[in-house]
Amino acid sequence: MAAAVDVPSCIQLLRSCGAAAGRQLHQLLFKFGHVPSSLPPTNAVLLMYARSSPLHSRDARLLFDEMPTRNCFSYNSLITALFKSGDLHGVLRVFRSMPDRNTFSWNAVITGLTAAGVLDTACDLLEEMPVKDAVACNAVLHRYVRCGRVDEAFAMLKRIGPQCNAEMTSSPWNDPFVLTTVVGACADRMKYDFGRQAHARMVVTKIEIDSVLGCALIDMYCKCGDLDSARRVHDGLKHVDEFSLSALVHGYTSCGQLHEALCLFDKVENPSIALWSSLIGGCVPAYHGDAAFVLFVRMLRSGMLPNSSNCASVLNMCGFLGMLKPGQQTHGCALKSGAVNDLIAASALIHFYSKCCLWVDACQAFSELRHHDTVVLNTMVTVYSNCGRTDEARRVFDMIPSKSVISWNSMIVGFSQNGQALDAMELFCEMHRLGLRLDKVAIASVLSASSSICSISFGEQIFGLAIALGLQSDHIVASSLIDLYCKCGNLANGCRIFDRIDDPDEVLWNSMLIGYASNGYGHEALELLKLMQSRGVKPSERTFVGVLSACCHSGLVEEGLRWFYRMKEDFGVSPSAEHYACVTDLLVRAGRLDEAVEFIENMPFKADAISWTSIIGGCKAQGNEALLHKVSKKLMETEISPHSSLYVQLSSTLAAQGDWAKSAEIRSMMRDRRISKNAGYSWIDRA
Repeated sequence: MAAAVDVPSCIQLLRSCGAAAGRQLHQLLFKFGHVPSSLPPTNAVLLMYARSSPLHSRDARLLFDEMPTRNCFSYNSLITALFKSGDLHGVLRVFRSMPDRNTFSWNAVITGLTAAGVLDTACDLLEEMPVKDAVACNAVLHRYVRCGRVDEAFAMLKRIGPQCNAEMTSSPWNDPFVLTTVVGACADRMKYDFGRQAHARMVVTKIEIDSVLGCALIDMYCKCGDLDSARRVHDGLKHVDEFSLSALVHGYTSCGQLHEALCLFDKVENPSIALWSSLIGGCVPAYHGDAAFVLFVRMLRSGMLPNSSNCASVLNMCGFLGMLKPGQQTHGCALKSGAVNDLIAASALIHFYSKCCLWVDACQAFSELRHHDTVVLNTMVTVYSNCGRTDEARRVFDMIPSKSVISWNSMIVGFSQNGQALDAMELFCEMHRLGLRLDKVAIASVLSASSSICSISFGEQIFGLAIALGLQSDHIVASSLIDLYCKCGNLANGCRIFDRIDDPDEVLWNSMLIGYASNGYGHEALELLKLMQSRGVKPSERTFVGVLSACCHSGLVEEGLRWFYRMKEDFGVSPSAEHYACVTDLLVRAGRLDEAVEFIENMPFKADAISWTSIIGGCKAQGNEALLHKVSKKLMETEISPHSSLYVQLSSTLAAQGDWAKSAEIRSMMRDRRISKNAGYSWIDRA
């Protein structure tokens, strides 16, 4: 009866048929007694179920349990079915129950677990593997590198290295894919010594270095700064192709040796767009902005159309160096070639306009995009926040389908920087409630939001969370906490946090100094400045804002003036508008109004609203009507500031002195210049 079925033909059909036809063949073979009693046809049916959709993994399991005899092929087929259904525990259970495991079994389980993201278990199995195979080794190594766990990849290599016989042809150390992954990891982390050891092993075992492995070696040596070794690898290749040449050209350029890169490049008769991209892209890490643009122009004149890669390289360089006109010209070329429609180039364009503070142009570039990714949307959250358009920033934030930590941080920072402290705090709480990873940026931003509304209770809760996350010693977090305590008048706790930091950086010194200043401890702030200098920390622009503010709040007029003039002479710090405003306030508080006005008029730039508001306040406090009328006349003749607060204070001061006509004239001028006062609100209104 069994002879009525052509078993070899059924097995052949089972290798290519779908689940529906395979089930019919299964029934036929079962009817004639070939399944599950005979191993070859049963294995064929089992493999058919394993190759089908995950829905048929149960059929595979039932058939496997019915089999009176099994071999490695049977177990491997069931493991394949279980992987498809996502039953990783079942995979490990079946694998452990195998009486014999061949190389395919080990490779199948290790590569499957690696692909599923269970990397640590895959690594443990690789160490258990009796004879290490190149397929399993490369799968685990490659996944470690892709996940950014490069140090763990090197640690694994050191553990399993002695167990591998380098003399065997099948050894992982003789496999070009494994070696390429190892060398690539060395390049990423600049592990020069480890990379040289890998190269030495290739030479000793006489492994042929092909184009892919050659590119990896050249890239590793270039990134580690050994250009001579990179050149020797290039010259030693049997077949020099464009990829290896591009790697060396990019290496020379990125290390600042543009002349050597051009010597190699100019030997090529018709360089491809990939070679041009390597040459231009190499200028970015070397900060050769002018050279990048000159090469870009040369490429265009040669008749080569730009692609998204070289447009992005030039735009990134122009943005970093503030090269506005070349960047705008590159934008024009990208528009003509259509490269701007690519997300890489579009993202670089938005970054370029953002770096140049041309927020409107960045928003325009975003509006012209047909497609978005998370990187572009994250950038636009920052751009809109920098424009003060937090509603649009929140709209873009809500558009992001898979929000990263950067997405959340960008929105929290945007709210905090635009004075929307409650929104920042609410978003942070939502982030925490969802169980997302909180980093120092999120913690520091929400601490800054808390300090802006003097919410010390909320800030201390956040600091408790920072301690739980091990971020309490981070300089950014500590600086934000010092700022919180000092703004809330709790200077003692601010000092306590500062004293716990072993090696405070410039930001921490400035935070503590400004904390002293804002609480009226001028002498202590100046003592802290001396201590800062004795520790070898150079005062910055921000430091002198704190110093001048401290002198202002403590009435140290001559001391403040002395430090102002020493800024540039002794420390090379050019005074900004904020420094001038501090000195103006210092003179006004000391009652030296005429000197303050003269100081403002001799400034190297136009005075801002803060300086003139300080003068008006001084006139009001001292009853100096003559100077007040002089200032009001000046403000009416020249449009000094568009800020409403300055004119509202001037109008109110004139009205308080009984000069209603002049006060009305100021209000009329505000209407003519379309300067409107923003409506005030209280927290009760918001609630």
